[in-house]
Amino acid sequence: MRTPRRALLLTAGLAVTGLALSACSSSGDSGGTDGTGDGISVLASFYPLQYIAQQIGGDHVSVSSLTPPGAEPHDLELSPSQVNELGRADLVVYLSDFQASVDEAVDANPPSHVVDAADDVTLHAAEHSEDEEEGEDDHEHGSNDPHFWLNPTLLPKVADDVAAALGEIDPDHADEFTANAAAFATSMDELDQRYTDGLATCQERTIVTTHEAFGYLAEQYDLTQVGISGVDPEAEPSPARLREISSLVQDQGVTTIFFETLASPKVAETLADELGVQTAVLDPIEGLTDDTQDYVSIADANLEALRTALSCS
Repeated sequence: MRTPRRALLLTAGLAVTGLALSACSSSGDSGGTDGTGDGISVLASFYPLQYIAQQIGGDHVSVSSLTPPGAEPHDLELSPSQVNELGRADLVVYLSDFQASVDEAVDANPPSHVVDAADDVTLHAAEHSEDEEEGEDDHEHGSNDPHFWLNPTLLPKVADDVAAALGEIDPDHADEFTANAAAFATSMDELDQRYTDGLATCQERTIVTTHEAFGYLAEQYDLTQVGISGVDPEAEPSPARLREISSLVQDQGVTTIFFETLASPKVAETLADELGVQTAVLDPIEGLTDDTQDYVSIADANLEALRTALSCS
């Protein structure tokens, strides 16, 4: 996978001169979902970071995502126009060591302001390495679990950095960005409290998921995550792993196997059918499939799905 990306960046470099003549738009060819306003141009690498930028910038920013709606962000590849657009954005918000093509584009075509969420969060090592033998390791984010955004208490620090960067770009509205970051922190505190209260009385505390995206959430709310696959949603579990999961479901009386919105539910559905248990959606909030929803509404839906599966009173 490395060779095509290097070629892509070389192509992007040759294309910069021509592309620079085109009108600068925050949506452009990114395929992302635009934020409100026509002010500061912000590019986020995938949805949770886009959501933060929209909440902090409000009407003073125009935010789009490099990962198109409904697309799986783990394996994002950027087009030459996206690489050029990234370099011309007023602010780029991304998570290093998650999407290699974004890392390479930031290095090759640096934007004027960058917020790297990895500077604000200590990422955990992934619980399991991938079981499949692929020859070359195609796993974009190495041995770390990138899914920190599923613990709402970890987002305000990123929001503070976004507010600071926007304040440098637009000093006249710096106080507003700071106030928005404070309001965002309150919203995340309230979400955290809903999870704490909602999961306090669960009879079961083990969640079986298609891939290990929920480690930060499980740690925060005293749950045990068991992933059919590791942190890569495209990985195929080994037969040994499937036998291990089957035994755990039967031994612990697990009633639900969770699948997600952006990856195939086939493995989860097949396993659940064989074991006679239910399936339900647990969204890793990596991208939107319904533009009437947002981070908080999806997180609240996840909470209700967990409460049902875990027999919470």
